[in-house]
Amino acid sequence: MQIHRIQVILLLMVMFVAGCKPVMTTTPSTVTGVGLLLEETIDDRGWNSKGYQGLLNIHSNLGVDVFFKEDVDTLDQVKRAVKEFSEDNISLIFGHGRIFADFFSEIADEYPDIHFVSFNGDVTGNNVTSIHFSSYAMGFFAGMVAAKMSNSGEIGVIAAYSWQPEVKGFQEGAAYGNADSNVHIDYVNEWSNVEKALGLFKKMKADDVDVFYPTGDGYTIKIIEEAKNDGLYAIGYVGNQSDLGEKTVLTSTVQHVDHLYELVAEQYLEGKLEAGNQIYDFQDGVISLGTFSSKVPEPIKHEIEDAVLYYIETGELPKE
Repeated sequence: MQIHRIQVILLLMVMFVAGCKPVMTTTPSTVTGVGLLLEETIDDRGWNSKGYQGLLNIHSNLGVDVFFKEDVDTLDQVKRAVKEFSEDNISLIFGHGRIFADFFSEIADEYPDIHFVSFNGDVTGNNVTSIHFSSYAMGFFAGMVAAKMSNSGEIGVIAAYSWQPEVKGFQEGAAYGNADSNVHIDYVNEWSNVEKALGLFKKMKADDVDVFYPTGDGYTIKIIEEAKNDGLYAIGYVGNQSDLGEKTVLTSTVQHVDHLYELVAEQYLEGKLEAGNQIYDFQDGVISLGTFSSKVPEPIKHEIEDAVLYYIETGELPKE
């Protein structure tokens, strides 16, 4: 577990290639550094890479020194990492996953000058925040698309965990999109177990499922690739994954993790970041649907887009 400091010269090179904004020359006086802890590595093309990009955004747009550590997934590792971050005068630490909620809640009192931020868990403490993507709605819209585009009427969710709100949302959206559709649901019970996810894919395919929604970032890409090989459909997860197969990926439910990182850091700098569980949704600009496949007929595409816009404006999902 090695600490990484992102050097300004390296970031300038990266952002020049990517067309990003230049690094600011001043650092806000209320923050001395931002740290990031990840369960796995930054090169997964999904959840972790988006967290890393969010850290880069904080550095480039807010002018703050940033650090990160990979492969941190136990309490002892978190304690060591936070101690090292504290010695580097880091005052805002992101834990990029649900597991960090309990870890941060346990150690936060030892570091009153650090604000801890995790994702999707329940937290306690005056200096601990948990960020929650309100993912029920994105599952609902994925279900609508899947139900309307299925030829067999059999659609499937390969979920990581049963607690994911997008699973229930998918069921409800499918019922709205086509009341005759049949939703298959299986759980990997891990974010990254590709072998088990592929086994569930084969099981569903044998049951005539022709649209798949894989809601685990560690195996989403592999499921999409398998669907493409078999001439089936999929809906992307976390990222806009149409580049994996424009005729395969009907759309994607995109969580703009990188933008949310910057938004949270701005709230912290302005003294507006509240402790406890904070929820973000389509209305906050951090969740959206990705590019639609050309396979999706224009009337269906417009119906989905109108439903999303209505939800953004009213907070209500379409009803029968």
